[in-house]
Amino acid sequence: MKTLLAVIIILITSISFSQQSELGNWMIYFGNKKLNDKFNLHHEVQYRNYNAIGDLEQLLLRGGIGYNLTPKNNNVLLGYGFIRSENYLDTTDKKNIVNEHRIYQQFITKQHVGRVYIQHRYRFEQRFIETNFKARFRYFLALNIALNNKELTDKTFYFSAYNEIFINNANSIFDRNRLYGGLGYRVNNSLRFELGYMNQFLNGNQRDQLNMIVGFNF
Repeated sequence: MKTLLAVIIILITSISFSQQSELGNWMIYFGNKKLNDKFNLHHEVQYRNYNAIGDLEQLLLRGGIGYNLTPKNNNVLLGYGFIRSENYLDTTDKKNIVNEHRIYQQFITKQHVGRVYIQHRYRFEQRFIETNFKARFRYFLALNIALNNKELTDKTFYFSAYNEIFINNANSIFDRNRLYGGLGYRVNNSLRFELGYMNQFLNGNQRDQLNMIVGFNF
């Protein structure tokens, strides 16, 4: 519980001192299909809005094939993503539509200490944005802490927090940082729901987002 309190204090402090920004909403679906003991199929949909719903900021479709280096804790994955961004032009109500094709490779490793579940994700992306090419590295550190049970079993509420930093290969090295905290409910081994709040820092600007997440394993 001391770890839980520390994470909450850090999150609240970061949000309290953040710059004022508009609140958007991300609706996210994560799916994972176990093909056999070694291979898995990952797929996800993210529908990102400038407001509650109906003002699209970004649509992200991503999938990939993963391979377990060990039975539960270490997975490598090769994937592809399509991203459609609709960005407002300066202070006008006009949008610039940009399509991106993305290839990525990632490694995920997990640890479990009591109620605390830790995940590290290292991801390298090759981004084909219209006629431009960019590469980016991402490091993701996440904590899930079981609340009403000693472990993340069926019918368990949990606290979720993560931080992810994005690093470019050229120009401005720092791309962005995302800090998130939320509350989740694991229905069973296949289904979970999560509601959280994310602060995204981008080159001097900040955006706040509500995140509504559904995870499904089958």
